[in-house]
Amino acid sequence: MAAAPQQPATEPSGSRQRAAGRVGAGSERRDLYRNKLIASRLTPNAISLTGFALNILAALLVWQTEFFWGGVAFIVGSIMDTLDGAYSRMSDKATPFGAFLDSTLDRIEEGIVLTGVAVWFAKEQNEAAVAAVVIAVLASLVVSYTRARAEAIGVECKVGIATRAVRVVILSAGLVFASLGALEPSVYLLAALSSFTVLQRIFHVRRQLQRPADV
Repeated sequence: MAAAPQQPATEPSGSRQRAAGRVGAGSERRDLYRNKLIASRLTPNAISLTGFALNILAALLVWQTEFFWGGVAFIVGSIMDTLDGAYSRMSDKATPFGAFLDSTLDRIEEGIVLTGVAVWFAKEQNEAAVAAVVIAVLASLVVSYTRARAEAIGVECKVGIATRAVRVVILSAGLVFASLGALEPSVYLLAALSSFTVLQRIFHVRRQLQRPADV
């Protein structure tokens, strides 16, 4: 006699209900924590200022040749710089001044940490590396300026290799792995890519402005 076909195994309805309950409970907890965070006195500006303080700490650590911990402080401070914008949108606490403060501190923070790097290279009498740091600082500022100026004349300008996120990764890697000799090459790379990005944005804006207007 032929064996009866096996019925496909199905998950008991009770298991499905328990799994759905766990998912629902996890979602409720996340919503509860989110609502508590939004209802708290925490503001996006406080997050921005915390990131600023961490970057000052990073510069001081680099000055004291504590490159690894300086890199850690720089990474955490840079993460805070990304969280302030996300939190302002999530909590509906965004303000025009907060956006202005965030952008301003971003420019200062990068320069502060690179200044600490330049001071260390100066003590080592490495003039080429000091010059590369100066170029990196100037180019990173112009990268940001070109975007702001382009958007002021109605051109979107987010192109380029060395965006802020890329620059943070390069400098962080150089600091964390400074004991392996990575700091000097990272500075040269940062200067080169930032300068190239400035050219990319200049030519991008020029092409956009030369395009015929839509009829």
